[in-house]
Amino acid sequence: MIETETELYEEAERFIAECYAELGKTEAEAVQRLAEIREEIHSCGAYTHTMDELRHGARMAWRNSNKCIGRLFWKSLEVFDARDAETEEQMAEAVFNHIRYATNGGKVRPAITVFAPQKNEQRKLRIWNHQLVRYAGYEHGGRVTGDPASVQFTAACLKLGWQGKGTPFDVLPLVVQMDGREPRWFELPEGLVLEVPLVHPELPAFGELGLRWYAVPFISDMKLEIGGLHYTAAPFNGWYMGTEIGARNLADKDRYNKLPEVAKLFGWDTTTNTSLWKDKALVELNVAVLHSFKRSGVSIVDHHTAAEQFMRFEEQEAKQGREVTGEWSWLIPPMSPAATPIWSRTYKNKKKTPAYSYQSKPYELS
Repeated sequence: MIETETELYEEAERFIAECYAELGKTEAEAVQRLAEIREEIHSCGAYTHTMDELRHGARMAWRNSNKCIGRLFWKSLEVFDARDAETEEQMAEAVFNHIRYATNGGKVRPAITVFAPQKNEQRKLRIWNHQLVRYAGYEHGGRVTGDPASVQFTAACLKLGWQGKGTPFDVLPLVVQMDGREPRWFELPEGLVLEVPLVHPELPAFGELGLRWYAVPFISDMKLEIGGLHYTAAPFNGWYMGTEIGARNLADKDRYNKLPEVAKLFGWDTTTNTSLWKDKALVELNVAVLHSFKRSGVSIVDHHTAAEQFMRFEEQEAKQGREVTGEWSWLIPPMSPAATPIWSRTYKNKKKTPAYSYQSKPYELS
């Protein structure tokens, strides 16, 4: 966090210089704006971004996201200003509106909803969910029904009074917290969440697994930093890359762990690694994910296309004289990474601002 007014102004100065240059504003406009910011910081210890600054700052943060392969589309991010939300109900409604807009009947649109920035530890807004839409995980007797990654948050929701149905695919409620008050949970409205039932284009029996996944990944527990201001509640979304679902969420042993069941459906020998049953099951699970999303008319990208798009992003940034930073281990896809052009690239994993960054989980501190 920024500790002094001087530090805050210096961060604002760096941001305004870069932002205004990219927006085509004059040096005189930047100087005038900085004078306003200096006076506002001196008067109340903080300042308020204009809508242009907030919009471009959020987009710059996506462009600077070292772990994201989908940065080619950073300029398309729609920014919703919810800084005037004063109640938990208003926060929830803003979130639900975001989900509706982004889902768009399956034609997913990138968006972010920005709530008021943090002023101090008492003036702080948080969304407890890791993702606005995610499945619950119920632990009983050492076994988990649902998503093991959600066990701790599910327990927190149950403690707050929420009750799920106990199925493998229960959508968790939205949990918001304002200014240190007790957290509030809200059931997501009926019909708001678009889900995709998973089927295989060549194996009808695949549908008997009863697998599904939600259409849009909404990251909701990260912090957005712009010009020294910290927006601790700023949920955002893009669209899925298929391997996120087929090679991680449904495949990882500590998640839904479906590779053995897929291999059994296809009749492969799972008693030896040399049969490469895991590799074959991984491919077929990803085939099912891509096929099912396209069959349902829901936006998704395969990992080869995503890697090609990232190369175009690099080219565009080079033309603008900007260095592309990245975390290589995140940019390479979790399936067939050596078959993508990113495999042979190197990147500096240094943080640039504006930026999205991780925060501690509120339910771990409560």
